[in-house]
Amino acid sequence: MVNDIENKKGQPDVLPAALFGLCPNCGQKTLFVGVTKFSDKCRSCGLDYSQYNVGDGPAAFLTMIIGALVLGLALAVEANFHPPLWVHILLWVPLTILAVVGSLRVSKGILLILEHRNQAREGSIEDRAGP
Repeated sequence: MVNDIENKKGQPDVLPAALFGLCPNCGQKTLFVGVTKFSDKCRSCGLDYSQYNVGDGPAAFLTMIIGALVLGLALAVEANFHPPLWVHILLWVPLTILAVVGSLRVSKGILLILEHRNQAREGSIEDRAGP
């Protein structure tokens, strides 16, 4: 299998690498310098992370998905327990922030790792001279 071949080269699996911030090339814990900010390059093997363009796509999708899930949970809690407003604020604001930031870190890591593994680059339209 492809995964077995890649793992023999020292490359970690995609999900563990994204969860723990492992370099997609050497497997060292050098992918992130902050909570969701990538390092400029791997301190172990020198892989340049700035060549990959993850963008802001994960942030928009995760905010909408997690927002819908938290809204559903908040409505269920309200319908079943009728807590005061301050309980909702104490529950849902920190949960939303932690869920978005945590999943953003993992999703950005997954995208960078897959971009590295698939050697993805910007697309270009070639000018073909045809009949």
